[in-house]
Amino acid sequence: MTRPDHTNAPRVTGTDPLTLVVGVHLVLSDDGTVLLGRRRNTRYAEGLWHLPAGHMEPGEAVTRSMAREAEEELGITIAEDDLELVHTLHHLDADRSRLQLFFRPTRYEGRVRNAEPHKCAELRRWPLDRLPEDIVPYTAHALGEIARSNPLSTVGWPA
Repeated sequence: MTRPDHTNAPRVTGTDPLTLVVGVHLVLSDDGTVLLGRRRNTRYAEGLWHLPAGHMEPGEAVTRSMAREAEEELGITIAEDDLELVHTLHHLDADRSRLQLFFRPTRYEGRVRNAEPHKCAELRRWPLDRLPEDIVPYTAHALGEIARSNPLSTVGWPA
């Protein structure tokens, strides 16, 4: 018996699986610190500290998305093979399901700089054990889980 191939099946409105928003986050940590940026002119978390991050674009692999965001936001080049997935967070935010993927580069080229000053007021390294109080809550959660070597967590879902 062969299994049906659903890759070319037509989409039927109302029966598609749940659509997730997928975010990618770069964890640049060194000597017990992590690089965070203060968000500016954004629709989400204005003025809060957050990891360099973005969303996948249609037709883009998650590793390509992360490499693209690193270049756009920090001016560094990361080969997709040099990205290590260190945490996955399934986040329910305002009734929207989000899958947040956190990557650590094993190496990169270039010098880290604020390449998007219109979206980032400043970049700063923070001690992992003394993160700022005005940080995006799920970012603080994920960094704590990464420190505990926990590969998966959930936030915002009813108990």
